[in-house]
Amino acid sequence: MSSLSEYQLLSVLAQEMNMRKASERLFVSQPALSQRLQTIEKEWGTKLFIRSQKGLALTPAGEHVIDFVNDVLNKQEKVRETIYSLQSGVSGTLKIAVASIVGQNWLPQVLKKFIDKYPQAKISLITGWSSEILKCLYDDQVHIGIIRGTPDWKGVKVHLFDDPLYLVDREIIRPEQVLEVDRPFIQFKSDSNYYQEIQDWWMRNFKTSPKRTVLVDQIETCKQMAFNGIGYAILPGITLTKAERDIFKIPLLDENNEPLKRDTWLLGYESSFQLKQVQAFVELIKEHISES
Repeated sequence: MSSLSEYQLLSVLAQEMNMRKASERLFVSQPALSQRLQTIEKEWGTKLFIRSQKGLALTPAGEHVIDFVNDVLNKQEKVRETIYSLQSGVSGTLKIAVASIVGQNWLPQVLKKFIDKYPQAKISLITGWSSEILKCLYDDQVHIGIIRGTPDWKGVKVHLFDDPLYLVDREIIRPEQVLEVDRPFIQFKSDSNYYQEIQDWWMRNFKTSPKRTVLVDQIETCKQMAFNGIGYAILPGITLTKAERDIFKIPLLDENNEPLKRDTWLLGYESSFQLKQVQAFVELIKEHISES
């Protein structure tokens, strides 16, 4: 089995574990796909998949073959990237992993500029918590990552911006008023370091826990609940705009009476920054920040 198209076929089958779905992705009929799989299995001299009414399952031999196939496909992609970087112009795929809050509130403007300026380039985007972004980088799934907080990273590290944290509410105008209201403190699930920053600020100022708390999955849900007067929240400035009315935004201060802020960093390995699409993206980010 030497054809890259056959590697791709096996990879898609392993991802879908379903002949119908795999045939749709590969734009072939199910009988044709089944015939090709039989031929590949003969070449390997063993069954790679077990077929049943529920779908497909990998055999122990199949697991080894799929690991090999995915390794070849990943190396193929790296070779393509190297070839693209040697050519004139910016092309190839830019693989980014970005903290969800940045991906929702800041990155779209940057990506729009990048796509307009480099129409030959493609973008692969993963979003998640900052801890998940770091894992994507360690696992070599992406070229660069954009995370929140202070990263422990040994590769290239570029500081992008910081934004202050605010206590947000429709009624509260001073932080100490949180001890007087009956409405809950609305919190959103986040990385542990962000949660710890908020906890430290709270205990430093009030020496006691909030009367009531509500925990939600998404920061946007938290924001909308606060905006609608259900409770108060602590939100980073990146999620807030000047156009919002009837909302009090009180800056959080640290022990030195300085604004409490969240940093945003761009990370990657040195080898990734040698790719033209990565270099172009980083330069565009710098221009965007300076314009902002």
